[in-house]
Amino acid sequence: MEAMALERTLTELDHVRLLNLLRRDATGDRLPAQLQAVGDLLDACAIVPSRQVAADVVTMGSEVLVEDPQTGQRSTLTLCYPADAEPALGRVSVLSPVGAALLGLRAGGTAEWSTPTGDLKAAVVLAILFQPEASGDYAA
Repeated sequence: MEAMALERTLTELDHVRLLNLLRRDATGDRLPAQLQAVGDLLDACAIVPSRQVAADVVTMGSEVLVEDPQTGQRSTLTLCYPADAEPALGRVSVLSPVGAALLGLRAGGTAEWSTPTGDLKAAVVLAILFQPEASGDYAA
């Protein structure tokens, strides 16, 4: 995970909001285990101003087309904050394993995560169908 995190890019606004979200859920200086992947990502990512993020980077609010490399099944997912998550509708929380794996990836990258049962999963980001910053929304 550490090497993958270094290849990730977050906007300054996403970084600040996610840090605040994690601080709210932290106990003392420790994060719950399920949030550690997001914490590691925040510690190791490249941070850019919202106006300078590349259009092919998965940011908060991005809608992405992903493909399971094992099955070829394609899905459209939207990366959102926990309060807006509706997995059945493709709205995945950034604090979920798949959400944390997608955040900051570029189109063409592969998200990898473990399910709660310990299975390893992966999804290739085929395309970014919508990114708030690319459409001029720098405060989404």
